[in-house]
Amino acid sequence: MTRVAAVDLGTNSTRLLVADVEDGRVEELDRETVITRLGEGVDRRRRLLPEPIARVRNTLTDFRRRAEELGAERTLLVATSAVRDAENGEAFLGEIEWSYGFDTELLSGDEEAAMTLRGASVGRELGPGTLLLDVGGGSTELTLPDFRVSLDVGSVRLTERFLASDPPTSEELAACREAVRAVLPDLDVRHAIGVAGTITTIAALELGGYHRDRVHGHRITREAAERQLERLASLPLEERRELPGLEGARAPVIVAGAAIVAEALRFFALDELEVSEHDLLTGAALAAAELPEREEGDAPPGAYTCC
Repeated sequence: MTRVAAVDLGTNSTRLLVADVEDGRVEELDRETVITRLGEGVDRRRRLLPEPIARVRNTLTDFRRRAEELGAERTLLVATSAVRDAENGEAFLGEIEWSYGFDTELLSGDEEAAMTLRGASVGRELGPGTLLLDVGGGSTELTLPDFRVSLDVGSVRLTERFLASDPPTSEELAACREAVRAVLPDLDVRHAIGVAGTITTIAALELGGYHRDRVHGHRITREAAERQLERLASLPLEERRELPGLEGARAPVIVAGAAIVAEALRFFALDELEVSEHDLLTGAALAAAELPEREEGDAPPGAYTCC
């Protein structure tokens, strides 16, 4: 058995999972999520900006402390869309390795989809025609057992591109939905499993609050996804922040995230999707257990030069 800490450095949130991994099983000890919005401005400026970087640094300091308190032997941080798209992304990862002692991996869209599939498959087998839908802040991954693709549509990216008004206008929302439809590929999909914060939040809104055991396995119907999108898009930001089940810091980008979910269900003619709490972070925990023991060495290339 290996005790690991896995960190998902996403476009909208930074997440920690500390778990014991043995023979492909992941026993969770602690899980934390902080909305850090690392991808703020990246779509337009192609750089990680100082303020989001500072938010991430503060969060990683706390995560490092928590991992040490729980005795994690291996720590792996995986970075996704925002870091992929930023000119200073790899330099920032070098700084993370040197400053916090984390092993880091910058995932391509294909690698992100594969790691998410690995996590979602813990304790189950995904049959033919089962789509894994992972809605992130900068990208959305669609994965079937024999196919995977990463699309440049995410809750942060689409909010910055299309949803300027508060609440968004019907024209802005229509443009957002059209941007999603334009990139969805034709696939033979019979069932769907949804992962990550946008989808678990929609489930929590349906349930009247976030309870992990109730959210995991919950089924979001197409009608429910449309209903929640209409509800969220009708409210100004400050009212969205107060909704039970919606973390206040996620409120600025949840409308675009819900639009992605609603469009995916409509496009693939799915009646519902199943919500899973096993996702990229679970896959990263499995990968962390496979890491060799870390050796002390020189600073990684680019450390301290990212900003």
